[in-house]
Amino acid sequence: MASFEELLAAGVHFGHLKRKWNPAMAPYIFMEKGGIHIIDLHKTAAKLDEAAAAAKQIAKSGRKILFVATKKQAKEIVAEKVKAVGMPFVTERWSGGMLTNFPTIRKAVKKMNTIEKMMTDGTFDQLSKREKLQITRQKDKLEKNLGSIADMSKTPAALFVVDVLKEKIAVKEAHRLNIPVFGMVDTNSDPNSVDFVIPANDDAAKSISIVLDVITKAISEGLAERKSDKDNADNQKGQNSGQKRGNKTRARKGGNNEKANADKPAEAPAQE
Repeated sequence: MASFEELLAAGVHFGHLKRKWNPAMAPYIFMEKGGIHIIDLHKTAAKLDEAAAAAKQIAKSGRKILFVATKKQAKEIVAEKVKAVGMPFVTERWSGGMLTNFPTIRKAVKKMNTIEKMMTDGTFDQLSKREKLQITRQKDKLEKNLGSIADMSKTPAALFVVDVLKEKIAVKEAHRLNIPVFGMVDTNSDPNSVDFVIPANDDAAKSISIVLDVITKAISEGLAERKSDKDNADNQKGQNSGQKRGNKTRARKGGNNEKANADKPAEAPAQE
């Protein structure tokens, strides 16, 4: 959780010029100062906590959240923080159909994996100089466009976008597939296009960073709880298995004792 003071220091409250505003953002605007809208940080803090709680549950369930941030000031921040929690991200151009035409994206990933295999098994070394150049360029292009989604075997459970206006194509694709959207929403954007609204300055690096800190920390906690639950379940399973083996052993011993007693000759009655 980020405090009001931390959000203020990061400049999360600075919106866009009043003339650029989206009226739908009115509930999240505190005031107008010097022609610039100021975001209500109390509402930001509440919405950020709500989004973090939802992100934590998704991570705990073992599902993925795809982060999308193609604007210059957000690329490195997202790549660094999201990579640390093992979630997929796109920081280059959003390829149309990345969600709605996912099978085609998987084919591109397969192609990239094939090229990587060629480079490791010696096949690449046997090609001509021209063919090597063509394949290397193709690989670089695929890596740039696909980013870290190469390891994503199915569509994500949710989408997180830094700027819902800039990433409107990604948001539309998510809506078509009923994928919930988390988003930093500035005063010039439409909050109705997002399921988990985080009213915030989506242009300043510090603002983007503090929001990502809260979300990725929540994801990390969700992953840790998932691991803990799995470990506990495995331990319980091991204990139950050991208990069953113990019961079987005792049952076998009991059966052997009964057999021994049955085979033992009866004692003669005592004479008076």
